[in-house]
Amino acid sequence: MKIYSPTLFIEINYTEFIFAVGDETGQDSFKLIHKSINPIQGIESYKITDFDLVFNIIKKNIYLVEQELKFTFKDVVLIINNFRRSFINLTGYQKLNGSQILKENITYILNSLKSSIDETESKKTILHIFNSKYNLDKKKIENLPIGLFGDFYSHELSFSLINDNDYKNINNIFDKCNLKIKKILLKSFVEGSHISDKNNELSTFFKIKINENNSQIFYFENDALKFEQNFNFGSNLIIQDISKITALEKDVVKKIINNIKLTTNIPKDALIEKDFFHNKIILKLKKNSY
Repeated sequence: MKIYSPTLFIEINYTEFIFAVGDETGQDSFKLIHKSINPIQGIESYKITDFDLVFNIIKKNIYLVEQELKFTFKDVVLIINNFRRSFINLTGYQKLNGSQILKENITYILNSLKSSIDETESKKTILHIFNSKYNLDKKKIENLPIGLFGDFYSHELSFSLINDNDYKNINNIFDKCNLKIKKILLKSFVEGSHISDKNNELSTFFKIKINENNSQIFYFENDALKFEQNFNFGSNLIIQDISKITALEKDVVKKIINNIKLTTNIPKDALIEKDFFHNKIILKLKKNSY
């Protein structure tokens, strides 16, 4: 008989705290049995600015979830997309001289590169280490090449880091909630993995996200998250600039952007439909400015 043991997920993004619970229904299969959302508070400019406020929001919502499900959680999977993260990509090397690649060779490279990060980024904590590239005798290998023979092996790792103070604040909040952080996942990695899983031929790509007040770009290579950057501007700035140039009201600009499909096959003389202008001044604006 399967023991009832649901998993608690908490996502902290730019606008919301998301509390979700999944129950395992089979191998690598979860059923969502709870989801609740609270507006973000106590976190500004990618940092916790009010520790007590964040703690009380999280504690209150965990209590409500536990009451609803009649289950007490001991750990949590945390998904973050708010705190400052940095990425460093390093490559380690191993001379083989015709010998076989052993697990010990891989472990040595990983520990050497990790030690380099610990020395150079002493005020940051490593969140994730991604295997991003394997090369044996200057040839790309798709999978970890343990057991193969060669002369020279190189192994590239992508390190994701967070500031020590942010990491400590996050841990302290959940310690006070009597919860152990089982795993910290980056939202960009979760999204990138989902894209890769749904598109078997796609392992290397960029994704650009433009929200109302912020934007984000991240880069996946060989199914590994290698780069991510956040910007303090979003569609609001784009709409504002278009409004100034065209003298259109912002709500009109928003309606046009939301309803026009982005494509590379727009005729040069195609105009934006009259319906968007609310029967006011009708401008002849081209969809394609090139």
